[in-house]
Amino acid sequence: MDETDGQTAYRVLARKYRPSTFEDLIGQEPMVTTLTNAFQLNRIAQAYMLTGVRGVGKTTTARILARALNYEADGIDAPTIEMAEHGAHCDAIINSSHIDVVEMDAASHTGIGDIREIIDAVKYKPAAARYKVYIIDEVHMLSTAAFNGLLKTLEEPPEHVKFIFATTEIRKVPVTVLSRCQRFDLRRIEGETMVAFLQDVAQKEKVEVSDDALALVARASEGSVRDALSLLDQAISHGGGGVTADQMRDMLGLANRTRIIDLFDHVMSGRVKEALAEIKEQFDVGADPFVILSDLAVFTHLVTTAKLADGVPRGQALSDLEKAKAEEFAENLSIRVLSRAWQMLLKGIEEVQTARKPLAAADMVIVRLAYVADLPTPDEAIKLIKEGAGSGQAAPTTNAAPQPSGNGAAPVAQYGGGQMSQPMPSGDPVMLDAQQITPEIERPRPVLATNNPNPQPVEAEPVPEAKAAESVRINRFEDLVAIAEEKRDLAFRHALEACVCLIAFENGRIEFSPTPQAPRNLASDIKSRLKDWSGQDWQVIVAREGGEVPLKIQRAEEEAERTREAEEDPTVAAVLKQFPGSKIVNISFQEDEEILEAVPEDDDIDNDGETP
Repeated sequence: MDETDGQTAYRVLARKYRPSTFEDLIGQEPMVTTLTNAFQLNRIAQAYMLTGVRGVGKTTTARILARALNYEADGIDAPTIEMAEHGAHCDAIINSSHIDVVEMDAASHTGIGDIREIIDAVKYKPAAARYKVYIIDEVHMLSTAAFNGLLKTLEEPPEHVKFIFATTEIRKVPVTVLSRCQRFDLRRIEGETMVAFLQDVAQKEKVEVSDDALALVARASEGSVRDALSLLDQAISHGGGGVTADQMRDMLGLANRTRIIDLFDHVMSGRVKEALAEIKEQFDVGADPFVILSDLAVFTHLVTTAKLADGVPRGQALSDLEKAKAEEFAENLSIRVLSRAWQMLLKGIEEVQTARKPLAAADMVIVRLAYVADLPTPDEAIKLIKEGAGSGQAAPTTNAAPQPSGNGAAPVAQYGGGQMSQPMPSGDPVMLDAQQITPEIERPRPVLATNNPNPQPVEAEPVPEAKAAESVRINRFEDLVAIAEEKRDLAFRHALEACVCLIAFENGRIEFSPTPQAPRNLASDIKSRLKDWSGQDWQVIVAREGGEVPLKIQRAEEEAERTREAEEDPTVAAVLKQFPGSKIVNISFQEDEEILEAVPEDDDIDNDGETP
């Protein structure tokens, strides 16, 4: 690393502390291990593809690799990754001025003409170094013609040529190019690793930077070393030589993480008044409402992962307070409550982004979160209602408004509540899905009625499978609709379901009356498709009136009838009452018992004709 030199022009930290050897790279141990073994075994590829997010070190790694390929020093005249001192070509390669190491930005050299220059030049041996190395940055920006022109040379380059590509958009690189390269995915730098690196930089710069401030930088950089160094550089200037967490928050417009935890506590305890006051105070000191909700969502995610992983995952740049609070909340909040809060925050963040008054929008999100914090999920509500009915007690009511406890903090044991102590705000209905509420409704059961002592199970006629080049049997009108679905003939299927009032359907003959909205050519379409799919001519008769209602209306009426039956179920009715404004959106049935009992075998029937 370069030391500070007061007699030279100032260099930004991102350039000053750019790695020059593989030992200087942080967080890329798998790549370094692979390259170390490859160089020791003399298994050096002809092309490398480096991919990763911005600022993670792709171009820097390419230069280090070029230096390793051409390393020459006292007693060393072979490729090596152990470069303890600068060799004959190292300075020129690091400064991008070596004649045999060509760097090209594909963003500004995208055409076949630029690639043709490389193709023409690779035939000539290097002027000074061991290898000619072509570093092409943002390689995904090359045109299709340029990629195609490079393929042959890339597959069989001369022995003295190596290619190193770098890209942030690996999916835009053709597979034909990727298959000719050895690929390395450079990782985002973990929070703890980034903080340790920034601490080392701060010591070398002789700057006092608090650990909390470095943690903020690490989080804001999102794993990018260049972004982290640029933020630290800016923070040093902002703080006048020293950096505190408060100064970093002011510079980045971030909310205080401790206050985010307090806001989370208020929301999950249902303390609306305190939550609104907290977000207003954060706004007054410069925090953006969008950032506040985003940080609240991040902390919700942290609590969720802590609950599922039995503790806060390692590698994150977190303070001791954040870790302790996250684990405390994780012990007392259910996954359902956390998931509900996460979904509401995601929607609320979008609302704040588009609102003319972001603070007002954020306030309303906080209100919704606080009011549903103590509400049970639908399945918990059913359990509570059933337990109340079984014990002869009245079901819990929802007339009480949320009340803060005497000391301003709700008991931790009530987080995620099984207590139904708050009303559902009007205008915010709960959608009861069938996977959450399964009413115990008596449904139609198949009945086998027969006087035959040896009854045989009656099977429904299966819908025939439609095959492209084979005719099928069409015994029912529903078969025709099913085949249209399988054939992906969606317009025809819709016409059959919505516009056909069926009068008669038998082998080779169909009679129907069309609805007023039916297409004019519906009869001819039915005739032609029946001919194509069944392999025989059909008689299609169109009547002016009569017939059954269309299938679409029949299904809608059946669905409405099922919904009415569900609403009459005592359990469902109690849930709908507890959640004003809610409605049933889907109905399914439990499958924990067999609907149809098995027919007894002959051996199980005694001489009297009764089952033993």
